[in-house]
Amino acid sequence: MRNTLSALQWAVFMIAGSIVAPVAIASLFQLDPAMAAGFVQRTMFVLGVAAILQATLGHRLPINEGPAGLWWGVFVLYAGLSSALFGSKMETLQALELAMIASGVIFILLSAFGMVERLSRLFTPVVTGIYLLLLVAQLSGSFLNGMMGVGYLREGIDLRIAGLSLLLVLVSIWFSRSMPAIIQQYSILIILIIGWLLFAILGLAKPVTVPEGGFVQLPQIFAFGYPEWNSGMIVTAALVTLLLLTNMIASIRVVEEVLARLSNTKPMGRYRQAGFVSGVNQLLGGIFSAVGSVPISGAAGFIMTTGLKRRLPFIVGSGFIIIISLFPALMAFFAALPEPVGYAVIFIVFVNMVGIAFNEFKKDHSESKSFVIGMSFMVGIGTMFIPPEAFQNAPPLTASLLNNGLILGSITAIVTEQWMNRKKRDNLTTSD
Repeated sequence: MRNTLSALQWAVFMIAGSIVAPVAIASLFQLDPAMAAGFVQRTMFVLGVAAILQATLGHRLPINEGPAGLWWGVFVLYAGLSSALFGSKMETLQALELAMIASGVIFILLSAFGMVERLSRLFTPVVTGIYLLLLVAQLSGSFLNGMMGVGYLREGIDLRIAGLSLLLVLVSIWFSRSMPAIIQQYSILIILIIGWLLFAILGLAKPVTVPEGGFVQLPQIFAFGYPEWNSGMIVTAALVTLLLLTNMIASIRVVEEVLARLSNTKPMGRYRQAGFVSGVNQLLGGIFSAVGSVPISGAAGFIMTTGLKRRLPFIVGSGFIIIISLFPALMAFFAALPEPVGYAVIFIVFVNMVGIAFNEFKKDHSESKSFVIGMSFMVGIGTMFIPPEAFQNAPPLTASLLNNGLILGSITAIVTEQWMNRKKRDNLTTSD
């Protein structure tokens, strides 16, 4: 029973954190309701399969897979350029299928040649801490907008929704601080049910819309048509793959640190295996016309909040995601989860990630630490304030990098720290 409840909580956490991306992308490409529902279904199916593959064959950690923010950005970028570059939105989606397949091949090649393990050495405690803080900073705007009801039922702030979201956050804090450990384990599931019921009672929940079709619906292969060749997409895929590697390594490092603190276990360091499986997962994203996935760092905050650190409930929860995705009625039910409730319930999860970041900083005692953190924050946070419209005339490849403060700040941290370390080594050599 405990394993089932824990698995259900993992499933709810995965859905709450993943459902927004495919819904938003379907809207951007103006997909009709049936195609939009299929796109959401296929994405959730791929996420469930990807999580099980990683937990059993890849990094072997309880890290949920989510739609990669980088792929989301690429989808958004090319949605605006579809007419100019490809002639139609459907042809654009076919080209994006090719990009994800190409990314999968590149992932597998990099893993085969040992490049993933070499890159993992660059993720020192300072770089990992910066990555986490920039991740929270990047998501904070979406969280607060969602919790205040912006764009949910109306364009502006909805004070009723903001009040309910604040109540749910306070209840989450109370559960995580004052309740017995057995209740804390299921706090996210309990509070999500409470929040959904409150929204339904007050008439703030959206109705469940079941799409037309059969009782069971298998995910379709190449739903948008066969991949369309485009050399520019291959270049984009190569850059995205390198950045996804950064995401993957950071997520593994963070969760390993949390598990080491909770269970005194040593990191397994299965970066090469994780890279191979990530390649397979990108291939699945392209073949099933979904959104490419990546291990999500938020799993660390979830584990810290709930104490659910075993793999079995996670694998079963991922299996629940696969099963849910095959039943359109179930998928429609979970897709109707009020967005403000989802944001409010997992708010405390990301708050805990700030603490993990500062614990990472404490591990580094070098004099250059403050400079690396300051430089990375100026670049990363500053990039987040540049409006997306500023990149309209930039090449797609450049826009994909410069429009992502999380990745640009993390790369800045890696480059700055390596430069400072090299300078220190050169000074020591000169003095000798």
